[in-house]
Amino acid sequence: MPEVTLTTLQSLKAKGEKITMLTCYDATFAQVASRAGVEILLVGDSLGMVLQGHDSTLPVSTADMVYHTASVKRGNEGALILADLPFMACATIEQAFANCGALMQAGAHMVKVEGAAWLADTIRLLAERGVPVCAHMGLTPQTVNILGGYKVQGRQENQARQMRADAIALEQAGAAMLLLECVPSGLAAEITQAVSIPVIGIGAGVATDGQVLVMHDMLGLSLSGRVPKFVRNFMAEQCSISGAFAAYVQAVKDASFPAVEHGFNA
Repeated sequence: MPEVTLTTLQSLKAKGEKITMLTCYDATFAQVASRAGVEILLVGDSLGMVLQGHDSTLPVSTADMVYHTASVKRGNEGALILADLPFMACATIEQAFANCGALMQAGAHMVKVEGAAWLADTIRLLAERGVPVCAHMGLTPQTVNILGGYKVQGRQENQARQMRADAIALEQAGAAMLLLECVPSGLAAEITQAVSIPVIGIGAGVATDGQVLVMHDMLGLSLSGRVPKFVRNFMAEQCSISGAFAAYVQAVKDASFPAVEHGFNA
C-alpha cells in the first residue's frame, strides 16, 4: 500500500473511513500486517506480557522498545509505525527527549504516551521538536496499580467530563492522535466528535475513527487464557494469519467490528 503518514490518517478521518491498527513486534509480522492493509503498526509495551511473559507492562524498558521498533521497521511495507514510551520513560522532559529520540531513530514515525492533560507540556515540547505524539487515555496499563486493576474508565459523569476536557487540551497542546482504551462507547463517540485529530479505540465502541487490538488477542493466542470483552478472534474465522489480518482490516473498515457486545456502557 502507499506509505501511510499523518496526512493519510487525517484524510481518512475527514472522509469517514475507518483506520486500522494492530500491535506488532517483529519484522515478519510487520510485513504480513502491512501487506494486509493495516495502516498503523503499534510497537506496544504489551510485548512485556505477550512476548516476555510478565504480568504487566511495567518491566518493559526503552531498550526493549528500541529493539522491537527497529525489527518492525525492517519488515514494514508502508504502514505508519507507532512506538510506546514505556513506564517512567517520560518522567522528566529530558528523559522524554532522549527516549523519543531513540525510538524515532529506531524507525518510529510517532510515539505514544499514557496520561491525561498533565502531559500537555511534554506533548507540546515534543511536537515542537518534530516528534508526533499519540496520547493514550482511559485505561492506561502503566498506571494499573493506581487504577486498582484493569477497569473501564469514564463511567462516572465527573470522570467523563474531565476526560472530554483532557482530550481537547491534549489536541491543543499538539497531540497528533488519541487512543481511548476501555471507555464507554457513548463517551468515546463524544470525544471523537470533539477533536479534529484521529481517535483510535480499543474497547471504546465503533464510533471512534479507528480500532486497535493486540495482535496475539485477535489471533486467539493468550498466556492467561483470559479473553477481554473487546476482543474478536479473527483467526478462528480464517485458515491463515494473513487471512485473519485481512479479515480484521475489512471488519474495521465496514464497521462490523467492534459490535455492540465488544463495548462498554456508562
